[in-house]
Amino acid sequence: MYREGNKVKVLDATCRDGMHAVSHQFTPEQIGALAKSVDGAGLAVFEVSHGDGLGGSFINYGFGAATDKEWLEAARANLKSDTQLGILMLPGIGRMEDLEMAAEAGATFARITMHCTEANISKQHIQLSKRLGMTPYGVLMMAHMLQPEQLLEQAKLLEDYGAEGVYMMDSSGHMLPDDVRRRVSLLCDKLSIPVCFHAHANLDMQVANTLAALEEGASQVDGCLRGLGAGAGNTATEVLAAVLEMSGYDTGLDLYRLMDAAEDVLAPMLKQPPIVDKAALSIGYAGVYGSFALHAKRAAARYGVDERDILLECGRRKLVGGQEDMIIAIAVEMASGRN
Repeated sequence: MYREGNKVKVLDATCRDGMHAVSHQFTPEQIGALAKSVDGAGLAVFEVSHGDGLGGSFINYGFGAATDKEWLEAARANLKSDTQLGILMLPGIGRMEDLEMAAEAGATFARITMHCTEANISKQHIQLSKRLGMTPYGVLMMAHMLQPEQLLEQAKLLEDYGAEGVYMMDSSGHMLPDDVRRRVSLLCDKLSIPVCFHAHANLDMQVANTLAALEEGASQVDGCLRGLGAGAGNTATEVLAAVLEMSGYDTGLDLYRLMDAAEDVLAPMLKQPPIVDKAALSIGYAGVYGSFALHAKRAAARYGVDERDILLECGRRKLVGGQEDMIIAIAVEMASGRN
């Protein structure tokens, strides 16, 4: 389904995807200040949770500075406009109880998220979100790993389950504009619900890819203030606001308010913004999960091999989240082959 004219919605994930860049250490007070700074700026959704979604605060993904409930309540108290409070959840990390908590804390928008081949695990979570009064969207991560026709099959499952929109996530920042166009155009042509896009910056293609998605009919796209996010980060919300206005899209965004939020409120909270360093670039080039970077770095140091070679081999083997244990095996093989 193509969007209505040039109207485009923007979701800001500073306080969810941006959590990765601060090791999930935003405090409730900081979340509240960020929510207040963008309130009234025209965002469709302000997303809040641990970087790996509801329930992600444990040893595998990193403990947060607070609970999801504390973060959500701090944001809810400072959102007075029409901007929806959103959450992201990965079935298998988050639980049904987490969705119920989020709804009680004031969340009205739920992104149920899974690897691009696993839409079939999301049905009960999408349907519970709807029963709880939230607007459920399905999210297909690592979308570059499927051809357009295969991605459509997964998206149709999400539509059948009751998702009110489908997100295509370029989780590793691996796509080029033509990759985005082929997938988004097919989904827009064959689905009856909005198609949305989430970009990453590992190859510095985030703005170009977002524009490509919009040109093919995407209805909603993502940003994070100052480009905060996993890996090399995301599309900067304030930059996106300017580019979309210049490109003739109707977003309703307040550019100055978003610029002020990014520079005056968020920037002082950061030790270092995300950059395209060699690990982030290797992730984008190889097309692997951003979370592989730290595992590869540790394995490289332990076995005396190059972390970039490990990441490229992960990409060649098409490893996905949950297969981090294979990184050690790859490093051992490389070290043995060298010797």
